[in-house]
Amino acid sequence: MAEKKSKMPRFNLTWLYMVIALVLGYLVLTSDKTQLAGASSKTVSYTEFKQYVTQGYASRIVVNKKEGSLVMYVKSDHIRDVFKVDGVQPGRQPYVETEFLSAEKLQDFLDEQESLGNFSGNVSHQSGDSGMMNFLWSFGPLILIILFWLVMMRRVGGGGGGGAMGIFNVGRSRAQLVEKDQAGKVTFQDVAGQAGAKQEVQEIVEFLKNPKKYTDLGGKIPKGALLVGPPGTGKTLLAKAVAGEADVPFFSMSGSDFVEMFVGVGASRVRDLFRQAKEKAPCIIFIDEIDAVGRARANRAAMGSNDERESTLNQLLTEMDGFGTNSGVIILAATNRADILDKALLRAGRFDRQIHVDLPDVNERKEIFQVHLRPLKTDNTLDIDFLARQTPGFSGADIANVCNEAALIAARGSKEAVGKEDFLAAVDRIIGGLEKKTKVMTAEEKRTIALHEAGHASISWLLQYANPLVKVTIVPRGRALGAAWYLPEERQITTREQMLDEMCATLGGRAAEELFTGHISSGAMNDLERVTKQAYGMIAYMGMGQEIPNLCYYNNDEYGFQKPYSEATAQLIDKEVKDMIAEQYARAKKILSEHASEHGQLAQLLVEREVIFAEDVERIFGPRPWASRTEELLASDVENEEKEKPLSEDEAETDKTE
Repeated sequence: MAEKKSKMPRFNLTWLYMVIALVLGYLVLTSDKTQLAGASSKTVSYTEFKQYVTQGYASRIVVNKKEGSLVMYVKSDHIRDVFKVDGVQPGRQPYVETEFLSAEKLQDFLDEQESLGNFSGNVSHQSGDSGMMNFLWSFGPLILIILFWLVMMRRVGGGGGGGAMGIFNVGRSRAQLVEKDQAGKVTFQDVAGQAGAKQEVQEIVEFLKNPKKYTDLGGKIPKGALLVGPPGTGKTLLAKAVAGEADVPFFSMSGSDFVEMFVGVGASRVRDLFRQAKEKAPCIIFIDEIDAVGRARANRAAMGSNDERESTLNQLLTEMDGFGTNSGVIILAATNRADILDKALLRAGRFDRQIHVDLPDVNERKEIFQVHLRPLKTDNTLDIDFLARQTPGFSGADIANVCNEAALIAARGSKEAVGKEDFLAAVDRIIGGLEKKTKVMTAEEKRTIALHEAGHASISWLLQYANPLVKVTIVPRGRALGAAWYLPEERQITTREQMLDEMCATLGGRAAEELFTGHISSGAMNDLERVTKQAYGMIAYMGMGQEIPNLCYYNNDEYGFQKPYSEATAQLIDKEVKDMIAEQYARAKKILSEHASEHGQLAQLLVEREVIFAEDVERIFGPRPWASRTEELLASDVENEEKEKPLSEDEAETDKTE
C-alpha cells in the first residue's frame, strides 16, 4: 500500500521573515519608546514636571496609570532649557520621565494648564502592562539578531542545521552512499569493450566477495586502484559497474567535494569519509576526478587555498596508508591527468594498480555500438562493422552521441527507423560540423576545391599505406570548404614508409592545385599544419631523420623554457623537416601527373555531384590491390566468434555420425 502524502503545507522561510517584519512593525507602532533610542532623556521629580508644563515646555504627554508613571516630550524650542544641550540627534524627540501618585489630580492639573494656555498638546494613556513591551524593547534586537543569524546559517548550510550540509556539519563528508541492495544498478554487462580494464576491476570485486580464496595463500587485498584514460572512455561507468557487482556499500564523491573556502574543511571531510567507510567495511570508496585534490605538491611554500588543498592531500595520504588500518576499504579513483598527480599518491600501498582505460579499438567500438543501439529502432540497412571502422578515435561517449544524433536526424526526417544514412550523417555532423549549403562560391572556387579534394582522394587510393577513402565532399561543413573521410588503419606500431605515404596523401590537395590550376590557395593551411607537425615528430622524437637518426629530443617538462638540443641541432632538424616535406610534395605531384586523366574525371564528377564515395573512385581507378588491416581485424574477430559458438543439436549429431 502506497504511503499517503502529507497535506500539511511545507515550511517556508518567507513566512518567518513576514512574522519578523510584523513584530517589528508592531513595536514601532505601539511602543512610544521605539522613537526614543539614542535621544536625550532624564528622570525628574513630579514637582519639576509640573514646572516644565507650567512654563509651556510640554509638547505631548504619555501616562501609564497602572505603573503611576508618565513621559513628557519636550518642545524643540526648550531643549536647552531642560537638557542643557544645543541639539539632539535628528528625527529624535527628547523626553523626561517622572512618577505620580494620583491620576485624578494629574488630570486636573493638565486641564488647568490647558485652560491657561500653558499646555496645548495631547495626552495619551497606556492602561495595559508595559512589562512585556519593556522586555521586547530591551532584548528584542538581540533576539532578532540571533534569529536572523540562525536562519542565514541554515540557508548557507543547505537548508538544515542537522543535515549533512548544515553549517555546523561543514566538515562532514559529502559522499553519496550506494547500499548493496539498492535497485537499478549498473553491471559489467552494461560496459562494452575495455576487456583488460574490466578484468582488473573484476578481481577487486571477486576479492570482496570471496576474500578467503586469496588470504589462504597469503595474498593481501589491493588498497586502491586508479582508473586512467582520456575523457569519455568509461572510467566512471566502470566504477558504477563495480558498485553494482561488488554487493558491498559504495561511497561515491568527486575530488572537488573536498575543496572548500574554509581552512581545514577538506581534511575534516577526508577523515569523516574514511570513518564512515570503516564502519561499513568491507566497502569501496570511489573518488572521481581525483586530480582536483591530488595534484603534486609544490616545492616551495604556497599561500592561500593551495595550503588548504595540500593539507587535504596530506590527510588523504595518511588515511590511505598511515598508522591507522583501513581493513576491507578499497579506494577507486578516476582521472585523465595522471601525470600531474602527487608521486606519494601513486606509490604501492596507496594506489597499488593503475588501470588504463584507453580509447576503444575497432572491435570494442563494435561492441559499444551494439550496447547503444539496443533502445533504437533500426532498419536492415545498418552496418555495424562499417560504423565501427568509420569512427576511429571515438570514445564510448562519442559513440553514444553518434547514436543519439542519428536518432534525432531520422526523427527530423519523419522516418520510422534509423538507417545507415542517418548514422553516416551523424558521424559527419560530429566530425565536420553542420553543413552550410548557403555559402556562395564562384565556379572557379568550386573547381579549385574539387581539384584539391580529388587530389587527396586520388593519392590515398594509389598509395599502399595511405588510409582507404570513404567519401569526398565539396559542400562546406563547419569551417571547412570541403572534406574527405577515410578509414584510418589502426596500427600498434607505424613504420617510416607508412607515415611518408600518409604525408604524401595529405599534400595531394596542394599539389593538385599547383599542378592543374597553376596557383596555390589558402585551402591547404590545415594540411600543411598537420604535415609539419608529423615531420617534426618523425625527426625530433622518433629518430627517423637521415642526418640525425636514432635520437629523441622529447622533453616531458611542460614548464621548461629550454630546448633539449643546441641551436646547431635545431637548424639541422629544420632542414630535415623541410627536405622531407619537399620530397613528399614532389612525389605527390609526380603521382598526379601520371594519373592526370583519372584525377580530372574524379574532380569533374565531384563538381557535378558535390559528394562522391569510394565506389566512384574504384570505378575510375580500379580496385585497390591492398587489403585494409582494419577489415582483416574484423574478419578475424568474426572467425573467432564462429569458432567459439556452440554447436547446434543437428550439427552435434552430424559430428557424432561422422
